[in-house]
Amino acid sequence: MNDEVETEARRSIPAGESIARDDGGPDGRGPEGRTADGLPAATVVLKPKRARPFFGRHPWVLDSAVLRVDGDPQSGAVVDLTTHDGLFVGRGLWNGSSRIRVRLYAFDAATPLDTAEWRRRLERAVALRRTLGMLDPSGACRLVNSEGDDLSGLIVDRYGAYLAVQVTALALAGRLEVVCDALEALVAPRGILLRGAERGLAKLEGLHLPDRVLRGAPPDGPVFVTEHGLRFGVDLTEGQKTGHYLDQRDNRQAAARLARGRRVLDMFCYSGGFAVACAVAGTARSVLAVDGSPRAAALARANAELNGAASITVEAADAFEKLDALAAAGERFGMVVLDPPKFARSRASVDDALRAYHRVNRLAVDLLEPGGILVTCSCSGSVSRDDFLQMLAGVAQRGRRTLQILEVRGAAADHPVSVSCLEGEYLTCVIARVI
Repeated sequence: MNDEVETEARRSIPAGESIARDDGGPDGRGPEGRTADGLPAATVVLKPKRARPFFGRHPWVLDSAVLRVDGDPQSGAVVDLTTHDGLFVGRGLWNGSSRIRVRLYAFDAATPLDTAEWRRRLERAVALRRTLGMLDPSGACRLVNSEGDDLSGLIVDRYGAYLAVQVTALALAGRLEVVCDALEALVAPRGILLRGAERGLAKLEGLHLPDRVLRGAPPDGPVFVTEHGLRFGVDLTEGQKTGHYLDQRDNRQAAARLARGRRVLDMFCYSGGFAVACAVAGTARSVLAVDGSPRAAALARANAELNGAASITVEAADAFEKLDALAAAGERFGMVVLDPPKFARSRASVDDALRAYHRVNRLAVDLLEPGGILVTCSCSGSVSRDDFLQMLAGVAQRGRRTLQILEVRGAAADHPVSVSCLEGEYLTCVIARVI
């Protein structure tokens, strides 16, 4: 990929109302395209020497790469992408208000972006989860992972009989009916709920999609799912992301394997995923779980009770203040888990994010007894894995402690990453021994 285009692509992604019933269908803006058969309404012409990443199937065409537009496409319309001298590159959807002017979905001029094509892609995504053994009716998994499933801008998570949908691209907002039709045919959910995109990304894309029910009926309370033999209640209406951190599923088990007999501190615990796994599957001696949100802390407490984990204590407190207080009290732990929210929403904020990661990890390392285990995570896509490891090296140096990396992990297998869009690899989970 051209270095300049790759840098621009990375910089272009910045990476509480109750849900109400809405029988009127989605209000996403953007038509299916000028023609009903998924063929192009206009042609987007690239500047000279800008085509290479797109011949490599990178899906994001930035405004800075566009020479001109032949035609007058509305946002959401199907367009063809060509080189400056007329060579076909790919077919995608137009958004005149985003820095990502075109999201590419096809690289064969014979492929229409019609209803049948969207359904084929959804079928392929569901088939992968079936192959992975993740369609247990009582379980939860990510059914569609945006670029990783050749459906840039669409995320679908399944929680038992319910689906939670996030749209992060304006062009796909106008195709929600097609998406819901296909999902109903493929997995027959009891209800399909729309969850809004992050505020900053929604603004960049020009999205106006309030949380609501797209199909069926909403759950009348938490949805209960099974994960590696553990039970979790998931808040699909007001929880973070789509309700549960599915990407950490296997990382929770990896942490639990090292928790036996240890005193564990789970910071930014949200619904208690790491805490419950360490207490029940890992037979930790005790677990202190902390989250800044009283609502999240209440959910974590309920999940601890659901699994009979009497060794878990849950507190609602600011993470940095709590870490400082624990250090001042001379507390020590055999394992500390850090799964903070996204600290960097764009490349411009990476330096600030790394300083925040350094501070929280330094505090955690100071609380670990010799031979303790640090499980530390970053979900900031703009922070590379190398950046994160270098930050940990700085923590070790400043704290005068040795960190031995045992594992460097990513998201679970139902979060595939396309090799043509490595920006989709956002999660880093490092498990290290601290001497």
